[in-house]
Amino acid sequence: MKGNPAMKDGPMERPEPAAHCPPAVTELRLGGYAVLPAPRRVELTGKTVVLDGDWGLQLVGMEEEDIAVRTFQAELSDTYGFDLPPRSADGQAVRLAIEAGAVATGCDDERNEQAYRLTIDAETVDLVANAPAGLFYGVQTLVQLLAGDGCGPLRLPCGAITDWPAHELRFVHWDTKHHQDRIETLKRTLDWMARFKLNAVSFELEDKFAYPSHPVIGCPGAFTTAELQELVDYGLERHIQIVPNLQAPAHLCYVLKHEQFAHLRCDGSNYQICMDEPEARRLLFDLYDDLCEATRGVRYFHVSTDEVYYAGICERFRKPYNAENRSLTWVDYVLAAHEHLANRGRRVLIWAEYPLLDEHVKLLPADLINGILGPGVKEEFVRALDERGIDCLAYSSMQGEERLFPNHLGWVDGEGSQQPGRLAEAFERTARPSRFGTRRPIGTFAAAWDDSGLHGETFWLGWAAMGQFGWHPAGASVEQTVADFMDLYYGRAVRGMADVYRAMQDQARFWERSWARVPSTVRGPAYGYSAAKRPVERRDLTLPTPPLPSPQDLEFFAVYTDQYEEEVMEAADRLAQSDRLLAALHENLPRATRNRHNLEVLLSLAGLIRAHLELLAGLGEVEERFERAQDAHEEGDPAGALAGLTKATGTVRRVLESTDAAYRELVGIWEKSRTPRNAPVGGREFLHVMDDVKDHFADRRADLSYHLAPFETIGLREYADELEGVVHSYARRHGLGAHP
Repeated sequence: MKGNPAMKDGPMERPEPAAHCPPAVTELRLGGYAVLPAPRRVELTGKTVVLDGDWGLQLVGMEEEDIAVRTFQAELSDTYGFDLPPRSADGQAVRLAIEAGAVATGCDDERNEQAYRLTIDAETVDLVANAPAGLFYGVQTLVQLLAGDGCGPLRLPCGAITDWPAHELRFVHWDTKHHQDRIETLKRTLDWMARFKLNAVSFELEDKFAYPSHPVIGCPGAFTTAELQELVDYGLERHIQIVPNLQAPAHLCYVLKHEQFAHLRCDGSNYQICMDEPEARRLLFDLYDDLCEATRGVRYFHVSTDEVYYAGICERFRKPYNAENRSLTWVDYVLAAHEHLANRGRRVLIWAEYPLLDEHVKLLPADLINGILGPGVKEEFVRALDERGIDCLAYSSMQGEERLFPNHLGWVDGEGSQQPGRLAEAFERTARPSRFGTRRPIGTFAAAWDDSGLHGETFWLGWAAMGQFGWHPAGASVEQTVADFMDLYYGRAVRGMADVYRAMQDQARFWERSWARVPSTVRGPAYGYSAAKRPVERRDLTLPTPPLPSPQDLEFFAVYTDQYEEEVMEAADRLAQSDRLLAALHENLPRATRNRHNLEVLLSLAGLIRAHLELLAGLGEVEERFERAQDAHEEGDPAGALAGLTKATGTVRRVLESTDAAYRELVGIWEKSRTPRNAPVGGREFLHVMDDVKDHFADRRADLSYHLAPFETIGLREYADELEGVVHSYARRHGLGAHP
């Protein structure tokens, strides 16, 4: 797929990769090597050779400045401390060559250009590829092998690896609705995407781009055209397409919150624009043009069409408001967007979903790419896409609504039932291509939503796994993929990281389920996921304000030792798990030779969860002290009662200090890789307005204090002051003076 393909009259059949169960362990893993994604064909002799500074480098069909050569030499220099000098003839040599047709793939698409063959013996490391992309991917495999077999680095396995991908496109989703990464963070992300042979990004920018045509839309500090193009060029050099993803015509609060665009709201909501309004289309197409200008060299554009619930509800353009007209309104918009972007040399990626009807798929351009194909899509809809010849991506969400940490691995829900993790689900969606209709998907799409406010470092295991599933879907088991990732992403010296991830999941799921959910005091009802709008009550996470004892007789109404007794007891038990988790992270931090910031992020999250555990356990302890103080009062021991009240006050203050410290630590760590969230820049203030339809956890606050929002709803700071007042009052009543 190069340039903007012409319209196709019908389906173009592609050979489907063979689907089979992955091996229990691959030959490379059995030999002690970690390679992700696992190569297609591996033939080892059982011998090894050590690469050192006595070897030389031969280049055929490329220059020293080629990114594949630079990547290889940089790994040798930065990690192992030597370079390979040029060598033209005799002696041990690494040979990097581009020779068209050198690797026979049987493919007539871009997969052929991504193929390589790596042959290793005692005298030669020979890497040959059909095209520059294949050479680059071959170097990524070679770089991973350099870590060695566990007995030492630079020990390479003798034999041959022949490799090319199952899918041309292997997308990762960068959702930046609720944060902005630093440029250097995104470049590092591209480097690691390349390491895992991922080659496309759907960059959901929203207001994180400074649109020249409508500057008010870009948030303070948004990426400029030059900055985005710099990032795009960095990706293109590494054979990665950074595809702009503009949320529209729904999810448009970032545009419609501004007064100058309020008249374009669909039925008064800032969620969706009036799709048929000519002014609205001109506005959105201006934004498309701005992004095209800032992403020169990219072949695609993502017109998201995500969750367009209310297409056609604007009565002055189309009525009656029914399923057919909703679908036709959606089709009209896609046709217009496609024509506009095709004229700018872009192939359009869409979400083909509600409200599009099966019978209207035939109205769409055949060169569209549907980016959301997977289980749950109706058979009739898949058949319609097949018949129209629309290419699809096998979609998997590596993060949805989980808070703090994703469910990468299998987990136990609140009812005690074992649930598959997101990696297992993604494997099923990619290793069984026949489930997606008669035509092979041309790629994979690893979504990771920012709506719950997770840090991007928590997504890496899912992204790397989708690199495996997109390159060689059944090439390695989920379990091996996890093990390979830990070895590669952190370095071979780390220990027990899979257990760390399981503990992170377990702690995060307790954090979720131990909060109460009550009608929101932050925002009124939202619209629902419905053909006809209906109010849906938003919910806040909170816990009850603890009881205050009576200053006269210390009577109180128990909450945390009664209604929340199970949560309090479980929190106390989980503090031991938290100790082990924090210890494992601290032990691995100096062991990690790569990506230590990732472990810092995990530490910040483990610390925040621990503060929550201490909150629950502490409030249980407070009530127990109240009970003992009441007993002392009834036994005629006011001094003992006062001591109990004083200790309870100290516990509340300790909980407050623990939470404040955990939050400060989190902000300090997260802002190493991100800009301060929605902070003023150059005198411009961020306009914080919540979406009328979507209730995103990260949208509750403009800054990172959305993490504190549930805690602050308890009112514990005010409660601590009021409890101080009770203590003073009781002390005065009994002539005991002010408490310490």
